[in-house]
Amino acid sequence: MTRLTTTTNWLGQETGQSDKGITTTNWLGQETGQSDKGIATTNWLGQETGQSDTLAAMTSRWQRMECGSGRLDLSAGGLRLVKGAASAQQYSNAQIDDYQGLPRRRLPWSPPLALTVRARFSHPGPTLDGPCPCDFIYPPAGDGGPILSGTAGFGFWNDPWAPGRRLPALPRALWFFYASPPSNMKLDLRTPGCGWKAAAIDASRSPALLLAPAAPLAVPLMNLPPLYGRLWPAIQRAVGVNEASIHGDMTGWRTYRIEWGRRRARFLVDGAPVLDCAAPPRGPLGLVIWLDNQALVVTPQGRLRHSLLATSSEQWLELAGVAVEQPGAR
Repeated sequence: MTRLTTTTNWLGQETGQSDKGITTTNWLGQETGQSDKGIATTNWLGQETGQSDTLAAMTSRWQRMECGSGRLDLSAGGLRLVKGAASAQQYSNAQIDDYQGLPRRRLPWSPPLALTVRARFSHPGPTLDGPCPCDFIYPPAGDGGPILSGTAGFGFWNDPWAPGRRLPALPRALWFFYASPPSNMKLDLRTPGCGWKAAAIDASRSPALLLAPAAPLAVPLMNLPPLYGRLWPAIQRAVGVNEASIHGDMTGWRTYRIEWGRRRARFLVDGAPVLDCAAPPRGPLGLVIWLDNQALVVTPQGRLRHSLLATSSEQWLELAGVAVEQPGAR
């Protein structure tokens, strides 16, 4: 007879189910016919089991970055990455990651694995209406509005721009990514260059490297709308760009999940698929969760710009749980 036990999952919910003798389906869609033993799970404190109530304990796995008005606060729900009132003359960032000081070849994560994040934001994203929604400049956010300002997100990347720490590299990333106007990173033909999205890129793939010598010719052609519509999809595939906007309320608790396989990756929000990537970036990559005040413009038409955005009051990203699962790990 199977013994029924009350178990608690990573969100702290009682399941009231046995972990023995049941057929389960793992994140790869395979029937395991066994418990989830053998899947190594790391929670947001970087511990295999249990939890700590001190921010200092988090550094056993995660590294902290607090720049400008950025800070990390423990909250009733978990951990808040907070950006206080920020100046357009100073970079502000609240971040946790697990790759600082490591060479890229030693970044900790490679497929297959799954990342699950339970999170909410203090402010909503922009309303992406009109022909050029990312070119609109919102007034400084304050007193509850109007939108989340800067960039934010969570997922995996290769930290391609690390002045003073590593040489630059072509970007590889698989993450949930947010950017407020006037940011405009229009890399997917059908997805706005700003807002809240699931996104993947691998500019280090062989097809991208083969196309690189043609970039000086391609950029002027991208300024001609008929040629942009015809030529950019092939370039987008070459650099491994896949994106999809995420709709719904950013300020409520939602469960975000990345299922990263060697040949395919899926993004899910509250259990519903939002993006399927047939050629995900390769590993190894590092895990990053952040909230800052940057604005970035990178478009196929050759527009490049970086700036910092001012905010007049606090904004935050709150985490209730972060779990990384590696099937077969012990």
